[in-house]
Amino acid sequence: MTVRKNQANLTAAEKKAFVDAVLEVKRLGVYDEFVLAHRTRFSIDMNTGVYVGHFGPSFLPWHRKFLIDFENELRKVDASVSIPYWDWTADNTVGSSLWAPAFLGGTGRPLDDQVMDGPFAHSGGNWTINVSVDSRPFLARNLAHRVPTLPPRSDVDAALAMPTYDSPPFRDGSTGFRSALEGSAGYMSMHNRVHTWVWGHMETSVSPNDPVFWLHHAFVDKLWADWHALHPTSAEYLPAGGTVDVIDLNDTMPPWPNTTPQDMLDHTQFYTYA
Repeated sequence: MTVRKNQANLTAAEKKAFVDAVLEVKRLGVYDEFVLAHRTRFSIDMNTGVYVGHFGPSFLPWHRKFLIDFENELRKVDASVSIPYWDWTADNTVGSSLWAPAFLGGTGRPLDDQVMDGPFAHSGGNWTINVSVDSRPFLARNLAHRVPTLPPRSDVDAALAMPTYDSPPFRDGSTGFRSALEGSAGYMSMHNRVHTWVWGHMETSVSPNDPVFWLHHAFVDKLWADWHALHPTSAEYLPAGGTVDVIDLNDTMPPWPNTTPQDMLDHTQFYTYA
């Protein structure tokens, strides 16, 4: 069984194995396919108002499937590798362990936000941005520049205490755990705030260009798993049916022809969290 661990608890060898697998998936061209898939889904969500990967209840199951597919690609390279998670309520400074040169590298330089250290620095020759929204060939970050702080544990605990997954209209204006965790237009919340805190590519539709995307979303996914454990008698996913602009429990989630939110509710069939 795949076990996803807190990045702060990884050994040096585990960190290297993860980095090496990511670099190999990038070298093979598969990594950029994930970036393109995310950009495409984000654009459709933004421009059609039919919310699948973002801004609606299927945000969590869609990204769970997205991470599972990526993790499977990593494990083709090294079967020992899983996606670690970044607990941004605890590792919440620019000096936190995940930003070390031996792991993800740090913030970008003042001139253009270009990351200059670590394995994902463009100058190292292994990380060129090919699927982008601008002409930058390098990974960009500007940690803590746009918003100075990451979400505190009190925000997480408040969301976890919510007894309902989501509520009408299941988009902007919704209340419930999903909305509190994801955020919505005009409401930064937790997931959205972390993207903004990292800045650079993480603030765009091509956010998976930054490998921290996977660690961030693994923690978001863990919080969904934690919510399920705290509310075993609550409706696991809403809406159950009858909507026209969001994904119901048994609707398929594009681009996957056979995957529904129902299929994603039990994460333990795929992995567990340490």
